[in-house]
Amino acid sequence: MATAKSTDNLYDPRRGGEAVRLDTLRIDGDPYEPARTNYFTVYLIESGSGTFWADAAEFAFGPSCVLFFVPYQHIRVVPDSQVRGRVIQFHANFLCVETFHTDVGCSGILFNDPYGIPVVSFDEQMETKVLSLIDDLQNEQADRELAFEEAMLAHLKVLLILATRLKSSNAGACGASVHDPQHPLLIELRDLIEEHYCSLHAPADYAALLHVTAKTLGRIVRENLGTTPTELIRARVLTHAKWQLLHTLRPVKEIAREVGFNDELYFSRLFKKATGYSPTFFRAFETEIRGGSNLSMTSSHAPIPPPASDADTASRTKPKQTET
Repeated sequence: MATAKSTDNLYDPRRGGEAVRLDTLRIDGDPYEPARTNYFTVYLIESGSGTFWADAAEFAFGPSCVLFFVPYQHIRVVPDSQVRGRVIQFHANFLCVETFHTDVGCSGILFNDPYGIPVVSFDEQMETKVLSLIDDLQNEQADRELAFEEAMLAHLKVLLILATRLKSSNAGACGASVHDPQHPLLIELRDLIEEHYCSLHAPADYAALLHVTAKTLGRIVRENLGTTPTELIRARVLTHAKWQLLHTLRPVKEIAREVGFNDELYFSRLFKKATGYSPTFFRAFETEIRGGSNLSMTSSHAPIPPPASDADTASRTKPKQTET
């Protein structure tokens, strides 16, 4: 089990942790690698530029951009100049992104889309609105007046709605113009990974199904998504595994076998490398701080939200579920 020190950056209400927290962002010359956290994290970049990594995916950013990260993700920022901005972090206990997605569609557009770019850029007018919302969040947290948490939740939801509108309308992405793959081969790849991720883990298998070489597939994925086919497959496997660990009491060995790993120890090492923690710790810790509410959900298949074109239909038909 992880030591107390290694969990200092995790939200834990038993130690007085707050389910939402705000801070300033200051990155001056050196690469910045924050500790892994179980918060959803939003960086508003007011000035500066550079490159950031979300796990193994690499993207560029500039001023007036917002970057979105999911819990337990490895983040690395390499600035080209001084970076200044704001940070918002919130746990699922404060805002369930997956449930909120049912109403808004932010999961799969802003968060939890291994096939997209987790960046939205604002024009000057929209940035003013976003900064005002963040100021309101900070004031509510500082003043702690009647129902301040409900007010903070409302401000955060509006911020995510504004970002989702921009991203889904193709008006606000840095780099590629939308969160879904532009290259037709990537659309096919996404469908194939969804169909085979539990049994096919090698990029060469998908390249064969797409009738291209593994080298060609790798180049297209890198140029369009900033990552590799291996990482796309692995991310999908881990999404499924995290869902099962959070929402069921099935043994780790059984979950590992379901996603194609007969060696439980190898699967556990892979999971720990991706999240910073073992599957056993991940399940026990998150279940305890959520009060067991996550176990009220049942699912045999970890969901990935559909592309924006299908979001309206899905939001009317898909049951509400808690995010990973």
